[in-house]
Amino acid sequence: MRICLLEDDLELGRSLQALLQNADHEVMWLRRIADARLWIAEGGFDAVVMDLGLPDGDGMELLRALRRNHRKLPLLVITARDAIEDRLDGLDGGADDYLVKPFAGSELLARLRAVVRRTQGDSSEAQPAEWQLRDLVLDEPRMEVRRGPERVPLSRTEFTILLTLIKLPDRVVTRRQLENRAPCQMDGRSLDVHISNLRRKIGEGYIRTVRGVGYLVEREA
Repeated sequence: MRICLLEDDLELGRSLQALLQNADHEVMWLRRIADARLWIAEGGFDAVVMDLGLPDGDGMELLRALRRNHRKLPLLVITARDAIEDRLDGLDGGADDYLVKPFAGSELLARLRAVVRRTQGDSSEAQPAEWQLRDLVLDEPRMEVRRGPERVPLSRTEFTILLTLIKLPDRVVTRRQLENRAPCQMDGRSLDVHISNLRRKIGEGYIRTVRGVGYLVEREA
């Protein structure tokens, strides 16, 4: 499964990431609510494992927003808030399960399997097979880009970068986020090369640089 792990504690986050990866899951570990909103909105996660005590906002508010916007996405809360009122708030707020710290890794994995099993077959949000940006069409299953009848040849990495940007139109995607999404290891210099190649292949005016932050694509030129 592809898991979004939202935990700001460095030591615990590393341990949970290793635990989930050792169980053959793909893990995106995030530490801030703002990043979680960005990446979960993009879709593609099979479940979210999230703490409620986060540095940049109210974890309960995020939980309720995720349940409103992603009704079928399994949400497992992990938290030190052990009062019965907190547990009830968490479950009523949208959590599929509520696990109090400290806990055994085996219990986390078992509860994660259970919440996903309950929603299996329905957990993923419907996503379009094709994404459009003005006259560009991205066929995600085929990893193809077309402009009208013409196919635009892109490498796998170039396609992934463009798809990531198009899925989040009019929003800045940071350089770090693009580097993390690349199918191969990438540093800042190689990202610049791929962006330059993309602009040469699809044309100028699609990808805008936000200096010192990242890139965005705009729905309208």
